[in-house]
Amino acid sequence: MSFVTTVLGVFGYELTKVRVDPQSLYQPLYSPWLDQDGEFGAYYRIAKPRTLVSADRCYVLYQLLLQSLSVEGDVWECGVYQGGTAAMMAKVLSDKKPGRKLYLFDTFAGMPETDAAEDLHAKGDFSDTSAEAVAQYVGQSGLTVIRKGFIPDTFAGLESARIALAHIDVDIYRSVQDSLGFIWPRLSPGGFVVCDDYGFPSCPGARSAVDRFFDGKAAYPLCLPTGQALVFKGGA
Repeated sequence: MSFVTTVLGVFGYELTKVRVDPQSLYQPLYSPWLDQDGEFGAYYRIAKPRTLVSADRCYVLYQLLLQSLSVEGDVWECGVYQGGTAAMMAKVLSDKKPGRKLYLFDTFAGMPETDAAEDLHAKGDFSDTSAEAVAQYVGQSGLTVIRKGFIPDTFAGLESARIALAHIDVDIYRSVQDSLGFIWPRLSPGGFVVCDDYGFPSCPGARSAVDRFFDGKAAYPLCLPTGQALVFKGGA
């Protein structure tokens, strides 16, 4: 059931918004990502045409991005594919924290070599993209920095970086390990790492990499019902 027509200006122009009856979002539990007429829905529509990340996972990313705005540092995405979640995050930052940078890391030519003992993906998977197409779709050239190539080579020169939020969506063991190895020491206290592939049966290497990286550390990956893993960095 919908009621009350209002106006939403997320994109810088007026949009008609239908306020959704909150009871309709209990399916069976409260699922706010189903409200496509609210602010999240407006941002998700940017991501949807060019992402494999489902609405519930985009909602987790969106909410954590909002929370990270009070944390020191920039936002990183490792594994950009066609740029859907990058475009969503870029628009949120443009609207709410325009001084913050969004760094995007990808081969833009598909998977690198994979480890047959850890991974189910093969070299070249997800090659239907390009840095040029992503740059055009994401836009926001003043706040986005695209780094094309192999992780961790594309981290060169960013050793002094401070990171508020990192979205790691690279699917395979070595790339997850290399991403975490560089990002975690540079993640600001109060910051987050979201590993998109952690709970998916198609990405066993991603879960192994996360678990092994954090083994013995004072941080514990939280596996979400969405399949993502969330790691919070405490400390002062």
